[in-house]
Amino acid sequence: MDFCRPGKAAEVCMFLSIREMEQRKLVFDETFPPGEVEFLDSKLRQVSPLRATGSAALVSASLGEVRIQGRLSVEMEADCDRCLEPARFPIQADFDLYYEPMTHIARAEEVEIGAREAEVGFYEGDGLELKEILRERVLLALPMQQVCRQDCKGICPVCGQNRNQQDCGCQPKPVDDRWAALKQI
Repeated sequence: MDFCRPGKAAEVCMFLSIREMEQRKLVFDETFPPGEVEFLDSKLRQVSPLRATGSAALVSASLGEVRIQGRLSVEMEADCDRCLEPARFPIQADFDLYYEPMTHIARAEEVEIGAREAEVGFYEGDGLELKEILRERVLLALPMQQVCRQDCKGICPVCGQNRNQQDCGCQPKPVDDRWAALKQI
C-alpha cells in the first residue's frame, strides 16, 4: 500500500489511509498516465494524463467520515454514438465528496436512507483508493450522449455511409403504417 506523505512529490499517492488522516490532512497532486486507471468500458479511452490535486481529511467529531476535495483534468476518447468516429471529451471537474465507513450502514435489517445518505459514499477497510474515486468522477463527468459534435449527422441507416463525410443520397425506407398511430402519442 502506498501512503501519502508530505514533501514526497515523487511518491505515488494511491491509497488514502484513515490512519494517516488521523494524524493530519493528506494532500495529493498526482498524475496517472493513460492506461493506469482502468475504465471498464472498452470503448472509452484515456488519451491524456489524468491529473488530480486535492486533499483528504477526517471530518471532525465524526466516526470515520472522510471528506475528499479536489480537481481533476483529463481528455477521454470514445466512439461517437451517431457516426462511430473517435470523439474527444476534455474533462475538468471539481469534486467535494464524503465517505463513511461501511459499518455505518451494515445492518441485518433494511434501513431507509435519507437525502444525506444518498450523497455519501461508503468505504471498507483502512481507507480509499484514489484511482477508484477518480474513475468514478471521470465517468460521471462524461456526457450521457457521446457525440463528436452536436450537429453530427450519423450513419446512413440504408448504406452505412458516414453522412458527415459524404451525402449518400439514400432514401430511408418507408415506415410501416401499422405503427403510424404511435407517432401521434
